[in-house]
Amino acid sequence: MGVVQLRPEDALFEAMLRGWRAQQTARGLKEDTIAPRERLVRRFLKFTNEYPWAWAPGHMDEWSLHLTAELHLAPSTVRSYQCTLRQFTEFLIDGRYGWGVACEQAFGPGQHPVAIAHEWNTIAHLNDYEGNPEARPFTRQELQRFLDYADEQVERAVKGKRKGALAAYRDATLFKVIYGWGLRRTETAKLDLVDFGRNPAAPEFGRYGMLNVRYGKAKKGQPPRRRNVLSVMDWAVEAVADYVENVRPRFGCTDHPALW
Repeated sequence: MGVVQLRPEDALFEAMLRGWRAQQTARGLKEDTIAPRERLVRRFLKFTNEYPWAWAPGHMDEWSLHLTAELHLAPSTVRSYQCTLRQFTEFLIDGRYGWGVACEQAFGPGQHPVAIAHEWNTIAHLNDYEGNPEARPFTRQELQRFLDYADEQVERAVKGKRKGALAAYRDATLFKVIYGWGLRRTETAKLDLVDFGRNPAAPEFGRYGMLNVRYGKAKKGQPPRRRNVLSVMDWAVEAVADYVENVRPRFGCTDHPALW
């Protein structure tokens, strides 16, 4: 006896998502990239109250207006959402995967996915920096005051014979490493002792002449990018050398590979 699906629309939609997941996995994308994309597609489905084979460019227009006028999301975020939906629908209309044929067989002629995102209803990426223009980097004077303040917290803890002097010294050094080698937050947090090495062109820095950054910022869905950063600031080298040789051992974790 044949079995009739009670919700063939839902079954086909879930099959589409599984197929898209398989395609992304084959491209080497990671779960932390794939899962948010799937959630976004489900959000769009709920917003339109239509299945992918009934989506039209007008749905994208309404969604984008909702994101900007009602949710007040940043243009970069809206563009990212639009890009995800563009990728999903391009996967569906690709004849090599057969989703158009499957939809028409299941729901009748004309019921098939179409491209809903195009150059006229999506945000173009025209500027390298899209952050808040009110945000700016520290001036040299502001940076100096910040690093001086971090050092003062060490002195204050030591003079007051309070706990936390070691942690304050570690944090002050961490800030100097961020600036001295131009690192991002995750790049800094995941440094190991062995990531520092010699640079034959700068023997005066000893074992701190070069920094191997193993967790550099990656392209979306790709593994971290590695890069080597040359040491150029003698005061930063002095700070990290003093920390490694005189402060870090006091944490009692001399056999641990982590710098911090």
